[in-house]
Amino acid sequence: MYPNLKLQIFKSGIHQNHLARELGWTDTVLSKIIHGYRQPTEQERKMLAAYLRVDENWLFEKFDVAALASSEVASEGRLGGKER
Repeated sequence: MYPNLKLQIFKSGIHQNHLARELGWTDTVLSKIIHGYRQPTEQERKMLAAYLRVDENWLFEKFDVAALASSEVASEGRLGGKER
């Protein structure tokens, strides 16, 4: 998942389907890229970064939901969880 990409699209005020059309892509391709189901090509990365006017590396920082969930569970265990 690329949360910075999703955030930047939201901040730009452009709808995802409009952005896809502007870039000559289908809605499905853009959605799969945003949610991490499809690896963007170097050209697609550059196009998105240029269109959204942000740094390409920042835009495509990965976010691992499973790792976050396991770290939250681990930290709750270390903190003792809820008092009974």
